[in-house]
Amino acid sequence: MANGDFRSDIDDVRVDLDELAARKNKGGGMFDSIANMANSILGAGVCLPYALRQAGFFTGIVLLVILCGVTDWTIRLIVRNAKLSGRSSYIEIMDHCFGQSGKAFVSVFQFAFAFGGMCAFGIIIGDTIPHVIRSLFPSLATIPVLSVFTNRQFVIAFCTLCISYPLSLYRDIHKLARASGFALVGMLIIVGSVFFEGQRVDPSLKGDPSKRFSVIGSGIFEAIGVISFAFVCHHNSLLIYGSLKTPTLDRFALVTHVSTALSLVCCLLMSVSGYVVFTDKTQGNILNNFSANDTLINVARFCFGLNMFTTLPLELFVCREVIEQYFFSHETFSPQRHILFTTSILFSSMILSMMTCDLGVMLELTGGISATALAFIFPAACFIQLSDKNLPWTSRTKLPAYICGGFGLIVMVISILLGLAKSFSPSLDGASKICV
Repeated sequence: MANGDFRSDIDDVRVDLDELAARKNKGGGMFDSIANMANSILGAGVCLPYALRQAGFFTGIVLLVILCGVTDWTIRLIVRNAKLSGRSSYIEIMDHCFGQSGKAFVSVFQFAFAFGGMCAFGIIIGDTIPHVIRSLFPSLATIPVLSVFTNRQFVIAFCTLCISYPLSLYRDIHKLARASGFALVGMLIIVGSVFFEGQRVDPSLKGDPSKRFSVIGSGIFEAIGVISFAFVCHHNSLLIYGSLKTPTLDRFALVTHVSTALSLVCCLLMSVSGYVVFTDKTQGNILNNFSANDTLINVARFCFGLNMFTTLPLELFVCREVIEQYFFSHETFSPQRHILFTTSILFSSMILSMMTCDLGVMLELTGGISATALAFIFPAACFIQLSDKNLPWTSRTKLPAYICGGFGLIVMVISILLGLAKSFSPSLDGASKICV
């Protein structure tokens, strides 16, 4: 949507969201917000080569570009909805538009998506860091006491409590910007590693070369779900907007454009370079396609694990904000409540990550449904509800929202059907394996 459209209907604003956010905290700069938003998107980038395998090479690339554009538009649409409704959070917007039922729906979806992401990121830490440690120190497992650093459960607990937990205790999301900046550097290393090492991989690990440039695959809807999961950061978009030192629509639009464009370039580079090498053998985590003794890939695995340290607190911010907004929206900030929610949410996700390597069909259903609802259905529905009632649905203003909401509804229904089908077909790979 053009910036000019964002400036329309501003007279309807009942609360100046810009001034409200500016009064709330001093905020951070543009780079801080770009780092946080891009980090939210790129965290699941390693699963995107699998999306090309499912959708087909050319169809997968088209889907990546289109869904990136839709993501850019709907992220800004959420902020526009906040302007039109005079509200400052996703939950308050849904409450304003659809009452208590809307507030309950978005709260459940936001919490489920963010908490599921926390569990997935904890699992990734356990599946990457111990592997790298064992490759660097092969005899470490035989040394008393120190051998615990090769244990998956210990590494998850150690990294979560010593790194992610202190970061999660911050109140202002912009304070994670430096950590997110380091995480972005790590993601660039991962992208570069996949690109360069893919050209030198052992022939026995490569896939069927005849399938490199396929047009369309049989798993196109699974691919849409994977790409949607990767690009969704709508649940913390208003937190990022409010963290700007000077929060304006134009500045946030620039943050969104730069973040999504950077993410798209990295995702395309990783997806294409990974898929053309491994084709039909492409795994959900592209790093798992490489040899365990590949030094550069082990560096990438280590960077990926470190990336999760900073991405996990971003999701915890959302979980905590959902609880605060739903149950304590009219109460002042309480340090005791802040610490209690942070600790309980983080420990719950940590324990689940330690207990399993695959969250199963439940994570697939909650993640897939939540992603489409938060990214496509809710922003479009709120805008339709807030826009001029005299405009026909076919108008230039409303039609994109109807198309976006309809697309999200179709994807949600198909995700539910596929999830139910996979629950009765154990031989099929679940989407939770794709992104975890």
